[in-house]
Amino acid sequence: MNSNRRVLFFVIGSVGLFIVFSWLSIYYKFKWSPFERVNLVSEVVKAPVKPKRYVYHPPVPKKDTVHIKSDSVFAPVYDFELYNTAKLITNFNADTNQPALKKFAEKLHDLKSGKKRKIRVAYFGDSMIEGDLISQTLRKELQDSFGGCGVGFVPINSPVAKYRISAYTDCSETWSEENFREGKSNRLFLSGHIFHTDDGWVQLRDQSFSNDSVLIEKSLLCGATNNPVTISANNKPFTVKGEQLFNRIVLGNDKGRSVKLAVNNDKLPLYGVSFESDSGVFVDNFPFRGVSGIELGKLDSSFLRSVAANNDYDLIVVQYGVNLLFRPNDTAFGWYGEIMRPVLRKIQHCFPNSELLVISTADRAFRYNGEYKTAIGIDSLIRTQAQVAYETGSEFYNQYASMGGANTIVEWGQLKPPMANKDFIHPNFRGAQILGQYLFEAMMRDYEKYVHSLKQPN
Repeated sequence: MNSNRRVLFFVIGSVGLFIVFSWLSIYYKFKWSPFERVNLVSEVVKAPVKPKRYVYHPPVPKKDTVHIKSDSVFAPVYDFELYNTAKLITNFNADTNQPALKKFAEKLHDLKSGKKRKIRVAYFGDSMIEGDLISQTLRKELQDSFGGCGVGFVPINSPVAKYRISAYTDCSETWSEENFREGKSNRLFLSGHIFHTDDGWVQLRDQSFSNDSVLIEKSLLCGATNNPVTISANNKPFTVKGEQLFNRIVLGNDKGRSVKLAVNNDKLPLYGVSFESDSGVFVDNFPFRGVSGIELGKLDSSFLRSVAANNDYDLIVVQYGVNLLFRPNDTAFGWYGEIMRPVLRKIQHCFPNSELLVISTADRAFRYNGEYKTAIGIDSLIRTQAQVAYETGSEFYNQYASMGGANTIVEWGQLKPPMANKDFIHPNFRGAQILGQYLFEAMMRDYEKYVHSLKQPN
């Protein structure tokens, strides 16, 4: 190779390398002093602009002024800051002498007055309520005060079926399921699950009460079927006609506490069995581990309306939050409000007869500088949760403030005996009882406001 050709290749190679390094210096912020003054591609290729992270800043609600109607009746004044009040169920009405859950209180009063009726409560949550924690305490207190026997909904299976005290579950290993995380079904039940089997059995037993004289209605909760399906219920043949998108089919109404099902048709979508007396309050426990509540948006609207038509709820409780606090330094949760707001509106639209109560996260701690302390973003998250409740016209209960506020979960975990696990996230059975009791007491204070209002002159 002659010298001219070597010079040509050298120049081409050098320029090529220079172009590559110039490109790298722009796209990867690669710095080398020769490029600080000269860059062959700076006018051709622009450095990529990193998009600014979108942070939603929800508008801070202001106290409404008093609006005087033509009939001289004052409209409510709303105070958003009531969300900070411990042990208070609020609809943000500044007049805290008025009940927040007025319809629910009215129905409770019907039971207290001797009327026969069913009041159903759907209690949604994450691992905080797994195994019927919190909800079983609320159920027992409401039933002791207003009547009713029965644990309500029990799923075909769950991750903590063997540890649940209020109900017993045993089933074959031949069941398949779809849920919020696995499967494509758009007809998941409120539990976030749907079960099928072509040769399986399950036995469910209500262990929530001890009165052996009460008649208990045991109902199969299932989805739609194209044709009737014959199953075995307590060793007797039973024909299931799944005519609606959601069906509540009575299997029996007697003193028995147990149901054993045998199913050999995987075309029958099953959810579980409900145990209820003929009158009273019933609290259905709907936990799903590791979720934040936005998963409820996956539930099919037409299916939800069918649930409302055949198994309506008077009160829907939504308790989430700890799974949003999975990083110790997160403080911005506006994105969650943007997603959760239409989820709650969807629930309200599909269950128009239900009141909706949003319960904030409980306390949750991280290790900061070698010491466990409450997550630094918890106040921001709770404010976002309250904002969602405020803007959707839902009621709100600050569980964090009610349990004691900052560092309560750490204190509970260090008690002897402890009231929380050493992860400083989950209250144990004792702590869950306390949370359930506090919620019940808040409901009773709200109920007493309703009773007091009946005594006031019109």
